[in-house]
Amino acid sequence: MTAVTSGSRPDEAWPAPAKLNLFLHVLGRRADGYHELQTAFQFVDLVDSLTFEVLTDGRILRTAGPAEVPATTDLVVRAAKALRRVTGSSLGAAIAVEKHIPIGGGLGGGSSDAATTLVALNHLWNTGLSQAELAAIGLAIGADVPVFIHGMAALAEGVGERLTPIEPPEIDFVVVHPGIGVSTAEVFQASELTRNSAAITIRALFEGGGRNDCEAVVRSRYPAVAQALDWLGQFGRARMTGTGACVFVAVESHARAAEICAKVPSAWRGFACRGRNRSPLVERSAR
Repeated sequence: MTAVTSGSRPDEAWPAPAKLNLFLHVLGRRADGYHELQTAFQFVDLVDSLTFEVLTDGRILRTAGPAEVPATTDLVVRAAKALRRVTGSSLGAAIAVEKHIPIGGGLGGGSSDAATTLVALNHLWNTGLSQAELAAIGLAIGADVPVFIHGMAALAEGVGERLTPIEPPEIDFVVVHPGIGVSTAEVFQASELTRNSAAITIRALFEGGGRNDCEAVVRSRYPAVAQALDWLGQFGRARMTGTGACVFVAVESHARAAEICAKVPSAWRGFACRGRNRSPLVERSAR
């Protein structure tokens, strides 16, 4: 077995925040089989933590991460390999992922981890790619990856690649994960999915417009999500993020969020979160 040769000790941790979809409209199905979408992303302060050790022998390793995601299919490994392929770097990395974002919950944890990997290794390998170039690599990994790379709350259109920065209020949320995962592919393949929603303007978004077109499909196929939506609905307008399974509600304060989280049924997980329009990854990159 070849010994690992390290070019540096593990770097200071890099953050990978979760996101909420404040709304999600499906405008139609494209000729390539993908869907034309319109959605608004806002980050929340629920964050995975990644550390990187540069390896001079060129290997890409995941030294820690979620047990339910094999290292060979983890998006952080795919992202590192994609960056090395595009740049021709001879370096490698040992990547440790400390998960806090629920897997398969619609909070974008995997995409965020991949984005953080691209941004961090672009710096640590000194490959010199621009933010736009990193976003192009990320889009091939997942439609949500570019918004995490750009690090600003955004209105996203197309398959998620056309981003317009927005400034929604940075308010408190309760996010509930009902203990299951939802298949994004199943939701978008569902015959009953609404695919003809009209696009809305940023002004209409801030006036409370928009909904999640995937919610009806998920409600009917995943009763646990329907139960979580109904339970959280007693505290305000409960919504689903992405294709679920997580649901969320806006509240008036962090104290109120904590109070509601204390009441979450024991089979579920509750998180008191604050909306953020600027990703902590941007601030970490600046350092």
